[in-house]
Amino acid sequence: MSSTAHTLHTVLGSGPAGTAVALELARRGHAVRLVDRKGEGPAYEGVERRAADVSTPEGALAAIEGAAVVHHAVNVGYHLQVEAMPRIQEAVLGAVEATGARLVVLDTLYPYGETHGEVMTEETPWRATSRKGRMRAELDARYLAAHREGRARVVLARSADFVGPGVFNSSLGGAFFPAALTGGEALGLGDIDLPHSYTFIGDLAVGLATLGERPEGDGRVWHLPTAPAVSTREVHRMVEERLGQPLKVLVVDELRPVGPFDEVFVGEYAEMFYQHTEPQIMDSSAFENAFGVRPTPLGESLDATLAFYREVLSRPAERS
Repeated sequence: MSSTAHTLHTVLGSGPAGTAVALELARRGHAVRLVDRKGEGPAYEGVERRAADVSTPEGALAAIEGAAVVHHAVNVGYHLQVEAMPRIQEAVLGAVEATGARLVVLDTLYPYGETHGEVMTEETPWRATSRKGRMRAELDARYLAAHREGRARVVLARSADFVGPGVFNSSLGGAFFPAALTGGEALGLGDIDLPHSYTFIGDLAVGLATLGERPEGDGRVWHLPTAPAVSTREVHRMVEERLGQPLKVLVVDELRPVGPFDEVFVGEYAEMFYQHTEPQIMDSSAFENAFGVRPTPLGESLDATLAFYREVLSRPAERS
């Protein structure tokens, strides 16, 4: 057990990732504060909710007050990221520099840019050319510089596309599972025959909680535990096997407004669509070997996700 066990962990961002991390930390016996702008939502045992705007220095300091470890899982809409994420970083990094709290940052694969099928490891060069990829790379360079210069203790944790309970805004989320379960038209993006890594939200939570407890991992990038990549078509086949019926899949090979993807989203996501037109293979063996954590098998992840969406679909529709 590390010296950070059973101390206060503050989780910034109450989306699927932040919520999953908060619940995993509470399960491990930590005091947990879950922060977003409103401080509202379901009550979870062992989790305190707090409202704060962490894009401001004052809000970030109020959010992390008394915390030994801060987990940064804040994200914003694609059309807001280039402007908002640097401002959030400045406030959060300034807050942990002032308080001495360790900072665990949930990161993306964007800094690598187009890899042309190369397996992504923590040693892969950062070659992003997109606006959002370059922005993420610049943020990461600042985080690592703050650690290297002794201003803060920081660790970066990169994830592939999410899949799992509570995950709606993903290429394997709300545009796929409800339709798969109801016989509707499920969306598939890009070339679905290419291998594509998906990180189970439960493994993401375990990985971030582990980094929060293990300061020996600080000062570098880690890839969170992720099952071996298979093609998205193979994922579809595994879902068909579980449902006992074929899927109706609409393959969107050129990004356009369709289903939940409106013109604003499409305009901002177009530069990232390469993630669906070349293999996206993330290797997490370094984390697995260093911390003894293995990813959940993909089949088990799909079972949990299907169970979640079945429960969502069984809820009575809200009346206006």
